[in-house]
Amino acid sequence: MAKAKSIYSCTECGGQVPKWQGQCPHCMAWNTLVEALPEAASTHRYAGLAQASKLQRLSEVEAQEVPRQPIGIAEFDRVLGGGLVDGAVVLIGGDPGIGKSTLLLQALCHLAAKRDVLYVSGEESAQQIALRAKRLQLDAGGVHLLAEIQLEKILSTLASQPPQVAVIDSIQTVYSEALQSAPGSVAQVRECAAQLTRHAKQSGTSVIMVGHVTKEGALAGPRVLEHIVDTVLYFEGDSNSSFRLVRAFKNRFGAVNELGVFAMTEKGLKEVSNPSALFLSHHGAEVAGSCVMVTQEGTRPLLVEVQALVDEAHSPNPRRLSVGLEQNRLAMLLAVLHRHAGIACFDMDVFVNAVGGVKITEPAADLAVLLAIVSSLRNKPLPPKTVVFGEVGLAGEVRPVQRGQERLKEAAKLGFERAIVPKANKPRQAVAGMEVVAVERLEDAVAYCRG
Repeated sequence: MAKAKSIYSCTECGGQVPKWQGQCPHCMAWNTLVEALPEAASTHRYAGLAQASKLQRLSEVEAQEVPRQPIGIAEFDRVLGGGLVDGAVVLIGGDPGIGKSTLLLQALCHLAAKRDVLYVSGEESAQQIALRAKRLQLDAGGVHLLAEIQLEKILSTLASQPPQVAVIDSIQTVYSEALQSAPGSVAQVRECAAQLTRHAKQSGTSVIMVGHVTKEGALAGPRVLEHIVDTVLYFEGDSNSSFRLVRAFKNRFGAVNELGVFAMTEKGLKEVSNPSALFLSHHGAEVAGSCVMVTQEGTRPLLVEVQALVDEAHSPNPRRLSVGLEQNRLAMLLAVLHRHAGIACFDMDVFVNAVGGVKITEPAADLAVLLAIVSSLRNKPLPPKTVVFGEVGLAGEVRPVQRGQERLKEAAKLGFERAIVPKANKPRQAVAGMEVVAVERLEDAVAYCRG
């Protein structure tokens, strides 16, 4: 019997090649090609997908605000941009056991009081979900449940008893009979996501899909999966901590980079009303190497403590290690500190950490990192109740950051009395109870902290 021909599909972009290669020729990713059976061409799968549309001018289109349906969980609504939109497709990913199914079950129980909801489970049985709802003490009387992984049966249920919100847990377990490949393959994930998205847009049902993640933390499956959906959320958190962060990376109906903070308890995920308190240590006295900065997560300012430890190197190659901050940027900042402030750390080990497991990606942390390093090197604490933010350029200048006024107001609300900020971010009107020190160059900030 002749051996069935196979093809190799890229797990990143979905591209196909006839034989295995180390690198995908389409997206240039390494070691992403997996063997699969070729799919026979079908002419009926996308029949009626495209709808006739008339040609019109953009100025003639009537712009209307998209109505939203709040879920009832304030932190989740913040990440979504205010609530769910009819016909929207949301993809939420995260590590196994981090709380994705728990959060969505809680959300459906909140929505069940005012909307028709459906929970489609492909990973757990109905008994397991019922036990979770009982353990979390949720009122799940209005939640409809379907334990099914076949796409055609799921779509049939959605058409016969159309809910207003449907959760698919998870998209990697769903398969279509139109394809021969196994559930979770590139073709199956892409096909099932496209069909569910088409149904959501035609029926107005809001669909929330749970996605698995790879070892690197990215969503598993082809990259096109993130382009199909309207909103992409990532569930972040340390297994050693009870706190969970939900971050929006894409949102067609709201702002991106919004952050929702939850605490995992025995009764499920609880909202954290003051997330800045999570990322601040409560020292008995002022300590060297600690600096509090104000970072911006979407529309929310957060106070984060940045800690630095500078110690004599005990090896020929001093170490540069950062947790929660970009390591390459740390090396660059140390060079700027040496060139423009005359403080050398080339024979020192430098360790930098953002407290609480938060990840800071914006350059507004530059000035806080450098002042924490200087404080640790000299073993002298910074002035008490001081916050710092500002971007540091290669020429030693302190550059302004966005939303400076909101950052200062958040710091003043939490009791801070002094702020070291870029000169361009100095407010025109004084902030009540706060002294604002505007600096133009890095050496000015170092000189101020030196006293």
